[in-house]
Order: sequence, then structure tokens, then C-alpha cells
Amino acid sequence: MSPIDRRLFTHINWPLLAMVAMLFGTGVLNLYSASGFRIGDGVSLNPFYQKQCIWGLAGLCCLVALTVFDYRYLKHAAWPLMIVTLVLLALVPVIGKTVYGAKRWLDFGAFSLQPSELAKFATLLVGALMLSKDSGRLGWLSLLTVLAVVLPPAAMVIVQPDLGSGLNILLLLCGMILYRGLAGRVFKVLLVTVPALIPCGWFFLKPYQKLRILTLFNPERDPLGSGYHIIQSQIAIGSGQMWGKGFLEGTQSQLRFLPEKHTDFAVAVFAEEWGFVGSIILVAMFCVFLTLLAGVARDAKDRFGSFLAAGVFFYFFWQILINMGMVLGIMPVVGIPLPFISYGGSATIVNFCLIGIALNVSMRRFVFKKT
Repeated sequence: MSPIDRRLFTHINWPLLAMVAMLFGTGVLNLYSASGFRIGDGVSLNPFYQKQCIWGLAGLCCLVALTVFDYRYLKHAAWPLMIVTLVLLALVPVIGKTVYGAKRWLDFGAFSLQPSELAKFATLLVGALMLSKDSGRLGWLSLLTVLAVVLPPAAMVIVQPDLGSGLNILLLLCGMILYRGLAGRVFKVLLVTVPALIPCGWFFLKPYQKLRILTLFNPERDPLGSGYHIIQSQIAIGSGQMWGKGFLEGTQSQLRFLPEKHTDFAVAVFAEEWGFVGSIILVAMFCVFLTLLAGVARDAKDRFGSFLAAGVFFYFFWQILINMGMVLGIMPVVGIPLPFISYGGSATIVNFCLIGIALNVSMRRFVFKKT
């Protein structure tokens, strides 16, 4: 091992890695419970937690692979990845596989690919590359240039329709732009126009998306239909009370009242079994996790690395905020999973890859001078 390699190893961000391991372990334990349902006096299990462990091992391999090279080489991969992503997204409406009424996957026989996941990486890399080219706050020309390049993949994802992933891409980009900073006149104009234009988006939503928003304000209007998810989630969380019902003792999940309990509403299972105290501990773990990511962005020794880490921070921040808000019934149900807690192969791989990028930036903060 060369002196540089040994030095890199000593600078691994162990607190961040440990926090990811704790969150993923908590997620697997929670999925073990969410995989079960009562049959008579016994409990039957679906293999969700087993599959999640396999995806976790695959994600760990990706994490390691993304830490062994200098992250600055990702600059060269940004534009090719964006081009490939746009081509794949354009193919989805033509040859895509329909799942749950939406074309989001490309089937290549031995495996399937969801281009929207690649779009997140492409947005992160291209956004970091463009925003790191110079210092200073963004004026109109710079802002519109960034938006013209990065908004098309988000729009193509939204029309699949995949509002959750598209929203994730948009919020990731908005976070990186705010991290760079906007010129005073640009910020003032956007502060007025953006809130005014948001209601116009209502006319572009599909009927089921409009129904989700209406259900948010009054889930009892359709308690057995569109409001069922929110109502059952709130019942599960409330029934956990202070200390919870205990592991594998959550009636809403074990008796299969709670839908999507292993994916979007996994945290409701956790809250029912571990109560208010356990939920506060989980939120605290996520706060520490996000604080560590923010520290990576702050300590990065070049602008590209700082924007990469900031993008990773905002990716996880918005997912955590929206999922928990959705489960509590204060945000619409948009199909965004909770990182490391919800089940999902593609999401698990993406999460570990992004952590690999953040670790890469953190490890190399002492290797070269700040630029």
C-alpha cells in the first residue's frame, strides 16, 4: 500500500460510515417485522428483509468501488452520463415496460433498468460540474443555463409518470443552486414568482395525483380508497404511544391493515412498535447523518467536491423530510421511500453509491490543496 493509500485509509469518515450502518441495520430489523403477518396464532414471513440484505451487500460493493479513485475523475463522466440518461429516458415511452400503469422500466432480458435512477446521478454530476466552474452568486444567465441542461431529464421522468423521482431530481437541483447562492435581484424575483406559479402545476397533474392532494386535507372523504393509506398510517403511529407495542407486536402491520408497510410506510411500522421515544431516536439518527454529510460539503478542498457532497446532502434531506411528512399525513403521498429504512433494490444501490461519493470527497480532503 502506497503512503497516499495509507493516508486515505486513515482519513475515512468512520462516523458517517457507522451512522449508515446503524440506519441500514435498523431498516433491516424493521423490514423483518414489516415482512411478517399473523396467521392464526403464528407469524408468516415474506422475504423482504432477506432481499434487502442482498441489496445491501451489492450496495456496499458499489460504495467501495466509488471510493477507490479520485472523485475529480467524475467530471469526465458527467456529460456522457447525462447523454446516456436522456437517450434511455427517451426510449422509455417507446419500449418501456409498464408496471402499475406507468412506463418506468427498460427490460433488457436478464435485468431491468429504471432510467430515473440514472437521472439522479446525472443531475448530481452535471449540476456539481456546472455550479463549481466559478465563484460568486448566480445571475440570470448562469441560472437559466443550468436549468436548461438539468431540467429536461426531470421533466421526462415526471411525464412517465413518476412524480416522486422527478420531484426528487428537482429538489436536489434546487438545493445545489441555493448552496451556490443567487444574486439578490434573482432571488427576489424568484421569491415572488415561484410561489405564484406553483398553483399552475395543478392543471398539469393527472387525476390520481390531484386526488392525493385533495386527500391530504381530508382523508376521511374516501376512507377505503385514496385516504386509506394516510388513515392507517396515522392509526399505526398513534397506537404506538410513548414506548410502542414492542417488536413484532404492531397490530396495524401484523394484521395487514397498513398498506405498503415495507416500502413507503415502513416508518409507520417502526413508530407503532417503538413508540414516540423510538421515533425520536430514529429522527435523531437521521439528523446526525445529515450533519455529517453537511460537514463533508463544508470541509471539501475543491468546489466540485463541495457541490457533490452538497448534492448528496440535499438528496437525502428531501427524501427524509417528504417521506416522514407523507407518513404523518402532512404531505401528499408521492411514493418517495425513506433512505435505508424502506425496502427497495434500486433505491438501496443509489443510496450506497451516493454515500460512496461523499466518503470519497471526505477521504481526499487532505490530499490536495483547497481550490
